[in-house]
Amino acid sequence: MEESLVVGRILRPHGLRGELSVEVRTDDPGERFAVGSVLATDPPEAGPLTVEASRWHSGRLLVSFAGIEDRTGAESLRGAWLTVDAAGIPAPQDPDEFHDHQLTGLTVVTVSGELVGTVTDVLHPGQDLLAITPAPGTSRRAEVLVPFVAAIAVEVDLAGGRLVIDPPPGLLDLGQDGSDGGDLGGSRED
Repeated sequence: MEESLVVGRILRPHGLRGELSVEVRTDDPGERFAVGSVLATDPPEAGPLTVEASRWHSGRLLVSFAGIEDRTGAESLRGAWLTVDAAGIPAPQDPDEFHDHQLTGLTVVTVSGELVGTVTDVLHPGQDLLAITPAPGTSRRAEVLVPFVAAIAVEVDLAGGRLVIDPPPGLLDLGQDGSDGGDLGGSRED
């Protein structure tokens, strides 16, 4: 069974000629939304969609798809997820770089061996954050957001399905009972 990767989500039409605002969910929008790229969709009946043009406007990616000529046609795609086949994406050349789909599903443990949970998503709100759902039987009840930086994510073992973290004091407490599991600030640096 082929694994699909989400590369974007259609937000809303932009203008009257069928252009769409897209929330980017890939680290390589230039390649994923290049002219001629064919993207599958979820729901499947919305696609496949072929990119006719793409451009950045006020920090947002605007994409035109073949056959979508007006605002009405564009409106019908609102909320659709844009996907690609994971098998068609080569592994990064740098051994310290990872695609989001490679990290999702990894079991997270601390350097002392404490089970934390599972990576359920990788967020990019200006820095890379791992969304970790707590493991059953732990004291954590809420999702924890952990910065994906070399100082904290000290080992990524894709073959073993494991990610080892060395969290600073208090980081994992955000997911404890009685906490709000709030967002974290910072930037990705090695």
